[in-house]
Amino acid sequence: MERSRREHGGPPTAEAPRIWTVPEANRRLAGLEELLPRLRGWLVRLSEVQEERERLSLFWGPEADAVDQPDHELKARLDAEWGHLARRLEEALGGLRAEGIEVKDLGTGLVDFYAMEDGELVFLCWQRGEPEVGFFHSLTGGFRTRKSLSAPKRAAASRSTGSR
Repeated sequence: MERSRREHGGPPTAEAPRIWTVPEANRRLAGLEELLPRLRGWLVRLSEVQEERERLSLFWGPEADAVDQPDHELKARLDAEWGHLARRLEEALGGLRAEGIEVKDLGTGLVDFYAMEDGELVFLCWQRGEPEVGFFHSLTGGFRTRKSLSAPKRAAASRSTGSR
């Protein structure tokens, strides 16, 4: 059904994200530790290429894409490189999204995994350099609102211990 909708121009249907457990997310971290710097490098290069494209456009104005302007070949190479990098980056990020992984910030390596915590859909929150996934936050929250995965369990344990 999904395939036929796309082939006939209909809107794609939304698929439910993969739900991760903490151990599954932790096993995925080694691959992310390798992938995120590569994606960050592509993003940095994309920015550099865009700056150069903008510089040429400002310099040449409406003639920036004219085939007879002296920087035409450079502009064409930059446009091709920008398109290639943008596609690779979007494909990689799209692949992660399809896995139920949301890259929130390539600069810091901030990544969220869809998960269930106490019956609620949340994000497991991990930042590159952390040894394991140790935090979560609501889907509408973010890094600043993240809570320790062990905090609710500690609070529940202290409530049950205190009520004895």
